[in-house]
Parts: sequence; C-alpha cells; structure tokens
Amino acid sequence: MMRYRPHILVVIALAVVLSTGWHGALRSALTDLRFAWQSRAATGNVVVVAIDAPSIDQIGVWPWPRSLHADLLHRLEAAGAQDVAFDIDFSSPADPASDEAFLAALREVGGSTILPSFKQPTPNGGAAHINRPLKPFGNQSWPAVVNVAVESDGLVRRYPVAEKLGDAQMPSMAVVLARQDANRRPPFLIDFGIRAASIPVVSYVDVLRRDAKTLDKLRDKKVIVGATALELGDRFSVPNGRILAGPILQALATESVLQNRMLRWTSDIGMIAGLAVICLLMMYSWRRVAPGVRVAVLLAAGGGIELSAVLVQERWPVIIDTSLFHIAIVAYLTAIALDEIDFRSLLGRIAESRFHRIAMSLGDGLVCTDEHHRITVWNPGASAIFGYMPTEMIGRPFEMLCAIPVEAGTKAFAIRDAARQALLVPGGAVVVEFEGRRKNGETFPVEASFSGWQGTDGFQYGAILRDISVRKREAERVRYLAEYDALTGLANRNTLHAKLVSLIGAAKRRSSEAALLVLGLDGFQRINDMFGHSAGDIALQAVAERLRMEVGGKAVVARLSGDEFAIALDCTEAGETIAAFAERIARAFEAPLVTVTRQHRIKISIGVAVYPEGGLTADDLLSNGHLALTKAKLTQRGSLVIFENAIRHELESRLTLESELALAADRGEFELFYQPQVRLIDGSLVGAEALIRWRHPVRGYVSPGEFMPVVNSSALSERIANWVMQTAARQARAWELSGHKVRVAINLSPSQLHCGDLADSVAQLLKMTGLSPSLLELEVTEDILLHDESRVLDMFKRIQQLGVRILFDDFGTGYASLSYLKKFPLDGLKIDRSFVLDLLADSDDAAIVGSTIGLSKQLGLTVVAEGIENRATADFLVSMGCEEGQGYFFGRPMPADAFEKQFLAAEFEAVSAA
Repeated sequence: MMRYRPHILVVIALAVVLSTGWHGALRSALTDLRFAWQSRAATGNVVVVAIDAPSIDQIGVWPWPRSLHADLLHRLEAAGAQDVAFDIDFSSPADPASDEAFLAALREVGGSTILPSFKQPTPNGGAAHINRPLKPFGNQSWPAVVNVAVESDGLVRRYPVAEKLGDAQMPSMAVVLARQDANRRPPFLIDFGIRAASIPVVSYVDVLRRDAKTLDKLRDKKVIVGATALELGDRFSVPNGRILAGPILQALATESVLQNRMLRWTSDIGMIAGLAVICLLMMYSWRRVAPGVRVAVLLAAGGGIELSAVLVQERWPVIIDTSLFHIAIVAYLTAIALDEIDFRSLLGRIAESRFHRIAMSLGDGLVCTDEHHRITVWNPGASAIFGYMPTEMIGRPFEMLCAIPVEAGTKAFAIRDAARQALLVPGGAVVVEFEGRRKNGETFPVEASFSGWQGTDGFQYGAILRDISVRKREAERVRYLAEYDALTGLANRNTLHAKLVSLIGAAKRRSSEAALLVLGLDGFQRINDMFGHSAGDIALQAVAERLRMEVGGKAVVARLSGDEFAIALDCTEAGETIAAFAERIARAFEAPLVTVTRQHRIKISIGVAVYPEGGLTADDLLSNGHLALTKAKLTQRGSLVIFENAIRHELESRLTLESELALAADRGEFELFYQPQVRLIDGSLVGAEALIRWRHPVRGYVSPGEFMPVVNSSALSERIANWVMQTAARQARAWELSGHKVRVAINLSPSQLHCGDLADSVAQLLKMTGLSPSLLELEVTEDILLHDESRVLDMFKRIQQLGVRILFDDFGTGYASLSYLKKFPLDGLKIDRSFVLDLLADSDDAAIVGSTIGLSKQLGLTVVAEGIENRATADFLVSMGCEEGQGYFFGRPMPADAFEKQFLAAEFEAVSAA
C-alpha cells in the first residue's frame, strides 16, 4: 500500500476532478489561452454593415422603419454584394407601408437574403418561444438560426451548425452564409484566434448615403447586417475577456467555416492513453529515480504535450484536450513533495513555534501553571494587564493575581475550583470572572478562560486573561443609553413606556387615574436656525432642568424626540388636578430660559391624555397625548389641550381632507377665480387678484377658508402654490396678448419663501410665459416673514429688480407690521377688510385707515383697500387718499371667462355699481 500510495493519490485527484466537472473549466481555460497565443486575420469575404452609434444619431431612435432596410437591400445589390444576412428581428408586423416596401425589396433581390429565426425563453420558465420572420418575408428569403449557447462561465464558445425549431431542422446563419451542408453535424468551436478587428465593418448610414468607398468594400462580399451600438444591447462575452456584438460573433463563426477552422476537441481515447503512459512511467521510476529527475520529467512532459497541442491547433481544426493530463502531472508533483516531507517532526516544530508566537504576541494575558498551580508561562499581555514582569511571576502561585475580598463572607477566587470545572466541561474549557489585583494594588474585573491538559511534566493548566473593566463600563453606558436620553439625562421613550405600563397597572388596581403630558416647544427651530445646534442643545438641557424642578420627583420626565418632552404621573400623588398641574408647567416657561451666553423665551404647547378616558394602554396614552399636542399647536402657540375623542375625529377629518386635496391636485379640481382691482377715483380696472377655488366632485365649490389652512400646513403647499403662480401668470399673459394689460396679484405661500429660491422661480416663470414683469404682483403676509429674514430680504430685492411688484397683504393685523414696512422692500400694502367693512360707522377704524394711508404716501407705497361693499365706503376712501380697492361692490371673484366677459369684452370706460 505504501508503494502505490502516490498513484492512488493521482487516481483520487482525477476522480474528484471528473466528478465535479473542474476538468471542463481547465479545458476551456487552456483553449482560451491558445487562442490568445495564436492570431490570424479574417479573409475579408465577410463584411458587417453595422447599426452603430453614428447611424442612430443620424437616422433616429431604434427601431427604424423597414423601408430603410429595403433601401439598404437595393444599395447592397447595386454594390454587388453576394449574400445578405440580417441579424434583426422580423417576427412581428410594423408599419404596413414599410413592411410592403421591404417585401418588394426581398422579391427584387431574388432570394439571396437570409433572415433570422431564434428561440426566446419565456419569463415563467415554460417552453421557449420561437421567433420566425413574417411569412411573406420568409417566402422570399433563406431561413437561418442565430441562437448561440452561453456556457456556465458566461462565455460563448460553441456555435451550432443547425438547430431544431419546431419540427424542422434549420441551419445556422454562418453555415448558410458559407453555403455548407448542415445535416446532422454537431456544434463546433469558433476559432477566436481570428482577430475580430480584422473583420471589415461599414456603417449602415454610409451604405444608405451611397458612400463610394463604403460600397467598394461590399463588392462580391457576404454581408451581415446587425446592431453594434452599445445601447442596443446585442453583446456577448467571449474568451480572453472580450465582448463582441452579435453581428461580429456571427461573422467570426462564418470566417471559422470559410477558413476550415470549425474546431472540435479530440476524443477521450488519446487522453486516456497519455494518462496511462505517464502513470506507467511514474510507477517504474518512483523508487529507481531521484525526485528531482522525476519532477523534471513531469514538467517536460507537461510542456511537451501543451506545445504539441498548440502546434496541432495552429495547423488543423483540432483541439487536443490536455486538462486531465495536466491535473495528473500536478497530482504527481504533489505526491513527490508529500513523499519527501517528515510530517510528524514538521508538525511538532510548527506547533511549538506557533504556540510560542501566539503566546508572545497575544494581546490578552496568557498564563500557564503546573499541576500545583505555580506559574510556568507568563506572556507580555499578562505583564501589560497586571504590571508584573515574567521574572517576578514565574514559579509564583496563581492566587497572587486575585484580589482579597473586602466584604465579609465573600469567598476569594480559587484556581482549583476553575480547574475542576474545566475538567468536567466538554471540550475542557470554562470561562469565569473574578476580581484581579494589579501590582500597584488596584483591583479590576478579569475574565479568564481556563483549560487543562496532560503534559510531559504532569497535568498542566492554562488561562487566557482579559481586563474587562472597559467592557463593563461600556455595558453600563449602553444600558444607560437604552434607558435615558444622552443629551438631557431624562428618561427616553422606552423607559417612559415602561413607566406608563406600571402607572396604568397601579391605577387599574386602585380605580384611579394616571396621566401623560406631551410637551412641544414652540419656535424651537428658530433657536437652531439663528444660533446653531449647539445653542439649541444647551436650550434643551435648560428645558429638561426646569421640568425636573417643577415636577419635583412626583413624576417621570422624558424626552421623546428633538423638541418634544413628556411627563408621566400618578394622579393620586400629584396633589392637584391634572389641569392645574399642566397649567403650572406651562406657566413655568413664562420666565426666560437662562443659558451660558443668552436668554431664550420659549413657550410650550401641552397635550394631555388621562387614563382611562384618554387611553387604556401606554401606547394609547402616547398616541392620544400627541393628538392633543397637535390640536394645541393648531389652536395657538402656548396652549393646553386635554384629549377627548372629538380631537381624534377632528384630526382624522383633517387627514381625510389632506388626502382629498392630494387627489384634487392630481385630478385638476382646483380653479383660479379673479376679483377685479380698480382705481377708486374713476373706477377703471387696474388688475385682478387670483384666488384659488376647489370644485369638489360631490360637495361642489369648497370654501378656501376650509381647505387653505390645511394646504398651507401640509406637503401640498409648495405644489399648489406653484400651480397658482404658473396658472395666473399664463392667464395674465393671455390677456396681455389680447391687448388687455391686467395686473394679476398672487398670494404667496410660506413654502415658496422657505423652500427653494423664489426669485429664481419668478424669473423662470416670466421667461417661460413671456409675461411683462409689471403685470405680476406678489402679495406676502406677515406670518411667512417670521423666519430667516435676511434670506427673504435678499429674495425680495432680486424680485423687485425683475420689475415685479411686492405688496404687504392684511396690513394692520400683525404685531410687527410697521417694522416690516421699514425693513423689507415693498411697493405697496393692502388694508385688511376688517378695517374697511365698518369704516363709516367706526371712528377707530377710520383713524387707523387714515393713518395707514398717510404713512404709505410718505413711504411712497401704493395702498389697496380690501372689502369695499358700497359706493359710500369707496368715496370715503378716495377722500382719505386711497388709490386702489377691491370688493364685492366692484365684483366678486369669478372664473377667467366670466371676468373677460364682464371686464374685458370691449373697451370699457369704467367699472361702476350700475
């Protein structure tokens, strides 16, 4: 058996390779290498007419009309081409006229055209679908198969001579072009030693243009027409890392046939004979010849057989399969190497060297002891952990590393107990933790993995030691972060949820109440925007500290998210009603928050949910508390709302309305109405205000007062606002083109100022519509100027430079209107209708309006009064110096066509009540 062991190894290696199919991969790799070593040129008798990128650029997007292919056929016939093969799908009808033109061209060229058929796999894995040319085309052409097989490594090597499509055997395109017999011949290997670059390629568009040089290349040639443009995707991977277009691959196959290079592998008989020779040679020389000579013989045999295979493949269309021969040589070389090695001593030296290297380079401490637990091995890792050098510890008892218990009754760690456990555990290792002691007396937690084994000098023990003090601290930190907020030190959502579950359980047992307050900071984002996130973090810490002080240990305070906090408490321990408790929390934030560098005034909105009316579970209380907070923020800043079911219904209705508004935007249910704006002194039309209306398919027109607040606070705001601006601008341009210069006023949405660049959007709108800038007027309200004033100021200046007017809408209703008149570049202002409706009866309103008009004149601003409903009010405003106005007296908001009929149908002189 020892004598035949090398040869048995070779047989096993060959059996493994044959059973796994690895020899096939090696055979293909060797064949590919021979293609790389050999190189031959194409005959030039096959020319590819390429549907390439220049053709697509000049003709247009693929697919092209078949009338172009008809023209191509005529050009090719005129150029003297022998046979023409199309690598293009003609299996489905196209434009009837183009199909008829192509059919006529097929008839005229006299049946020398080859059209492709191919199998196409179905998506569900069923039988392959066969694509054939349309029957009229097939009757006037030669059929040919263009399918090629992709091997397991993703490469194309073989090419079929013929393939069965349905009940008929159909020859392949290369065989038909080469005019060869295709009866019952197996597939052949394409000769990839033929350089693909040597195949002549001309552009499809050059043939159509009758380019003389191009047509000369086609005379007496076989032509393949197909796609080479990268975007058309007809690509195949072939040996030696190349990728070829489908027509080039067909041309290579045709060249292989024409040059008698239809390659085939040799049979296995020669391979078996070669294996037998090399085995007999090795069996005879194994103990008679030195190993070096045997290695030289094997290498020479491998090189010789491979050189012979290369020469044979160069001269004849035959590929000698040498894969198993090379595998046998490698196996024999391995057997020679194994036969010369003393494995037992080698493994011993390797194990000893490896243990030493591991022990000395191990980052953990490694300590070995004898059977009396005296230390015999001490590595640098142990020195780093405990502070002792090896000379100080070798021969000392292991217990020197253990701390002495401080607490009475605590047992000290003993290695004997760990060693006894290691002997009882399967695998012989046990992991324990104990308190270690460094050389400087410091104690720390140690993790030790103990094992034992029988050595030459008796039973020995080993321990891998780790300092886990950092890990312990990290674990404690992870536990803390899992329960508390890292920034404020308050409980986090998980801890709050657990506390709520506990409070609800206690309240349920006592038939009492538990409450959850969800607090939101109003305007907190402004602190981040103005002073940076570091200032915001300091403010959040100040909020957390104030909440702790107000609660005073009676409740759990938690931080839920960025600027949301929560308080959970047992109502029986609060000492006051929940409403009073919440109001006290809210009042606590009337005083400014004092941080290191500045003071911040922050108001809070509070949503309250009380068990059991506000929810029966912790999740219910959290959900309903957030709903109450949402209601509080919608009501007004700094308010308090206690949850009741009506709030959920109200917010659900709001969500429903948001969904309906999104559908309305998709379906185009929004319309623009236009209310006339007139010059008060003579009633002449100066402009119109564009006002959005919603025509609901069921409810009819919905009041803007109902849906616009929802729009302005939803994600639809910017989309609808942009639609309003574009629609109004296009309408103003249409009126301008018809000869009516009607200035159109548009109400800006907050989203248009805070998202994107409004000035750039307005400039693009004017360019797109061609509207004169003076006919566009933008109305802005105070509430959308509250944030990022410098950015808004810059946008307003750029808008005015375009020639577009900017008006301050609803003037007088805000607290900072006068400061905005000074700060922002404005062209005018609109007096709110609340001051105009009772102008004749209310002297206060008259004083406010008069002062506003006077102030505007001094600032050079245009004044527009809203809400004029009678002649007397209009005359009174004229007497006060007001220039323009709008209201039901002059006209209600109306659709564009109604506005045109009433105000733009003829050259009107003035708008009057009559």
